[in-house]
Amino acid sequence: MPIPTVHFLLVYSHQKQVLIHQDEFTDSTRATAAYTAAEKKHANENDYEIVLIGSDSIQTVMRTHGHYFGAPHESAFAEFLLSA
Repeated sequence: MPIPTVHFLLVYSHQKQVLIHQDEFTDSTRATAAYTAAEKKHANENDYEIVLIGSDSIQTVMRTHGHYFGAPHESAFAEFLLSA
């Protein structure tokens, strides 16, 4: 049985160098709508990077896109990275 894809919406501030928003969706339609809304909300703000990533888990996203989560010792999810 295939592992279902989970969609993670991340909003990252380059100026603050911190992830300012993270959301998780199992429904791709809702994920896409949230991504579109985030893009519109920050349309005139060049500081923000908004991404929608499909993956099996947040642990995988943290491994493949770790720069959004900061240094492992600073991340609220460091325990996941260390146990992976």
